[in-house]
Amino acid sequence: MSENPEIGLTVDVDGIATNYIRSGEGPPLILIHGSGPGVTAYANWRGVIPDFAKAFTCYAPDTLGFGYTDFPADIEGFAMDRWVRHLVGFMDALGIAQAHLIGNSYGGALSLALATHHPDRVGRIVLMGAAGLPFPITEGLEKVWGYQPSLEAMRDLMTTFAHNPALVKDEIVRSRYEASIRPGAHEAYSSLFPAPRQRWLDALATDEALLAAMPHRTLVIHGRDDVIVPAAQSVRFNQLIPNSELHIFGGCGHWTQIEKRDRFVELVMPFLQST
Repeated sequence: MSENPEIGLTVDVDGIATNYIRSGEGPPLILIHGSGPGVTAYANWRGVIPDFAKAFTCYAPDTLGFGYTDFPADIEGFAMDRWVRHLVGFMDALGIAQAHLIGNSYGGALSLALATHHPDRVGRIVLMGAAGLPFPITEGLEKVWGYQPSLEAMRDLMTTFAHNPALVKDEIVRSRYEASIRPGAHEAYSSLFPAPRQRWLDALATDEALLAAMPHRTLVIHGRDDVIVPAAQSVRFNQLIPNSELHIFGGCGHWTQIEKRDRFVELVMPFLQST
């Protein structure tokens, strides 16, 4: 077992060695991370997995092209159908017929793409600061996808994620920076979002007609002060998805699961467990 907590178990998904964290017992719950530099499933979800693991078997994969999952040489920019195929393959490889999903940012867009193209594989959905509808790319997201490695650039980026800069500790800055400069990591990351970047954001979008036809119960959560994905996105999701509810946190940026951790868990657990 690796001493690095970001490296968990490995499963072969159509020839791609896929790194994932597994914890708990119960119905399957897949947590899908966002798309920032140095991101891993562990870094994104470590603060809440122990809570969800009390009631669910949590699976948190490093999605294709991120973290410690192998990076195929032929990826050029976002291709949502390939992200979906990898996630379905991940579920198939682990024998997961259906799972609840929690999707953060890009992970929210991926959750919606999976739910609309493979509705039987998805139970309930929690969207958190989710992309998945077209919007003019924000300065904050340009900064995320255009990151050039340095400690100061990573510190600046982390304070963009959090509404309260006091939450950005040296430990997380250094950890994410060091992850972003692992051999080949930055070359791989930058190849996902080459300028002009609006096209990659547009490619994350699910057609509104498909969202309006979704049968899944969906909890939509957003930070009011998010400067990366505007909270108006979640208001629109709530308008479109028939069986949805919306919670917007004041004094919160893009890191709901960190900035409002306890309330996030208090909202999500009963939503996923209710009959």
